[in-house]
Amino acid sequence: MKITLGRQSILLLGVNGLFALAGALSGTFLNVFLWKSRPDYAMLGWFTLSQQLAIGLTFWLAGKWVKEHNKMSALRLGTALSGIFYMIVLWAGSKAVDWIWPLGMLLGCSLGLFWIAFNVVYFEITDRENRDLFNGWVGLLGSMTGIIGPWFSGLIITRMTDNTGYRLIFTVSLVIYVIAVVFSFFLKKRKVSGTYRWSEPWIQLSKRDSPWRTLGLGLFAQGAREGVFAFLIALLVYLATAQEYKLGQFSLITSAVALVSYWAAGKWFKPQYRSKGMFIGALILLVVLLPLLWKVTYGTLLIMGIGSAVAMPLYVLPMISAGFDMMGTSGENVEKRVELVVLRELCLMLGRLCGLAIFIVTVLNAPSLRMLTWLIIVLGASPLIGWIFMRKLLNRTEGQEPSA
Repeated sequence: MKITLGRQSILLLGVNGLFALAGALSGTFLNVFLWKSRPDYAMLGWFTLSQQLAIGLTFWLAGKWVKEHNKMSALRLGTALSGIFYMIVLWAGSKAVDWIWPLGMLLGCSLGLFWIAFNVVYFEITDRENRDLFNGWVGLLGSMTGIIGPWFSGLIITRMTDNTGYRLIFTVSLVIYVIAVVFSFFLKKRKVSGTYRWSEPWIQLSKRDSPWRTLGLGLFAQGAREGVFAFLIALLVYLATAQEYKLGQFSLITSAVALVSYWAAGKWFKPQYRSKGMFIGALILLVVLLPLLWKVTYGTLLIMGIGSAVAMPLYVLPMISAGFDMMGTSGENVEKRVELVVLRELCLMLGRLCGLAIFIVTVLNAPSLRMLTWLIIVLGASPLIGWIFMRKLLNRTEGQEPSA
């Protein structure tokens, strides 16, 4: 039987694609822009940490609105706040580094609102049969925007003097966010039911035999890597080359590889392969970091980037799909889907905060490139820890039949 996506799924992919494109255009260079204003690793660490705190808190607080009121308004507000963030950065210019915490919190709130609404709607319009296909398309669109956005931005920034290029790119992102808000109005308003249970994530995580506790540990391990890698790798590419264009080129190449790997994963990666695929992906994610121990250059970073692009779908898709499949194993879980989406994000947030705390402590004491390299290796091993937590859960969920 051919697996397909419905009209609402395709429309949701379109909104996600626009959101990803705007982020790819500006997000890739945002930390470089801040670094050029103030070369300070700790400053970037605090900026990212403030984002993660805001994302987690927004998921938890906005969960009530998403479950009991209108989740579409949360998605639109998140998109609009992303545009407002770049408006403020445009206004502040190089003085944005003086407002790291409020800016990080604003960006985190925008991301939190968008993603809690997106994840809940995604669960409602997909099922176990087409969920991997949808996830593959999300990765595919993310890779396509990663090819176009950073390369175009790097080219523009390099060819323009001072910060003119940055201002232009931030303006383009603002316009795309506005377009994404318009597109979101074509998504149907989803039904709401039930009362939001504030303590549900903690109740699930406190149960020793709860599969959500196992998933939470796996997500924590995933987050420990994500929190630091999300900004540090791009910064290292810039520091190794001193050219925004090279960073755009790096993103173009790695995103092109990711495009193919996500397409292949969406087409052939079936639920019965999740555990083995996740292990292989985690192992590759660690191995491709080892050349950095020899020397941190554009070449070794590119090896790492290409290898990670190949392996990431193998690791991430089982983690995502297994969690959402668990939401559909009973009517009770379906009813608590908003709280369970919040649980997922809180576990990721705690992992990211842990990784960022380790990073900040490391860089506060006159960091060397060698020290940062070892930090990358240590955090890069966390996906293997995530697989250890997830393997039994993956084997268990593969045999379950969802009710929704």
